[in-house]
Amino acid sequence: VAYLIIFHILFVLFVWTYWKSIFTLPVQPGRKYHMSYADKERYENEERPEVQRQILAEIARRLPVYTRTGNGGVRFCDRCQLIKPDRCHHCSVCAICVLKMDHHCPWVNNCIGFSNYKFFLLFLAYSLLYCLYIAATVFKYFIKYWTGELTNGRSKFHILFLLFVAVMFFVSLMFLFGYHCWLVSRNRSTLEAFSAPVFQNGPDKNGFNLGFVKNLQQVFGEEKKLWLLPIASSQGDGHFFPMR
Repeated sequence: VAYLIIFHILFVLFVWTYWKSIFTLPVQPGRKYHMSYADKERYENEERPEVQRQILAEIARRLPVYTRTGNGGVRFCDRCQLIKPDRCHHCSVCAICVLKMDHHCPWVNNCIGFSNYKFFLLFLAYSLLYCLYIAATVFKYFIKYWTGELTNGRSKFHILFLLFVAVMFFVSLMFLFGYHCWLVSRNRSTLEAFSAPVFQNGPDKNGFNLGFVKNLQQVFGEEKKLWLLPIASSQGDGHFFPMR
């Protein structure tokens, strides 16, 4: 009975976090980051790139934007026509700018960003525990078949298949979850791990690194009792992030 209870608890948590990762829509930048009609007309009618950069710089002065492009200009999305907030990136699959975008995940067919990154991490964690629990409970029957304590039958194939699939997924999820744990501990996204954010003083891969505990709180919140529950508790609104 205890095995079944634990199995069903892990299954419910696995399905719940997977559902939250899929159906939690990525958050787009607020209205104040979109260009007004007058600014848009002035920007589009200007043909000189240096003047266009000055126009964007004037608009960005009114916004809490501190990251820049590689050449020091304000980060601007031509497709969405907006000033990109810090850590915001345009997803070519979703065709929108996503706040604190991490990556577009084919597993959940959704863009992982500020709104659902916690759910994605919990999905990986509970999937890992789920596979480990299945492998651990099936392993003893595998040993009995191997030593000849149980007679060969149809169940032998099912036991072998279930053990192989559980171990295979456990190993792959372990590396993926471990990588994201490392990212959280450094307060980086997957995109920032490959390309360091550029500030006014230049690139800094640790620009958002506040220390291990505060980095965890950025994703999971200050209430530790909510950390393992698929409930939105990330700090901030996704538009501004404290810097080192």
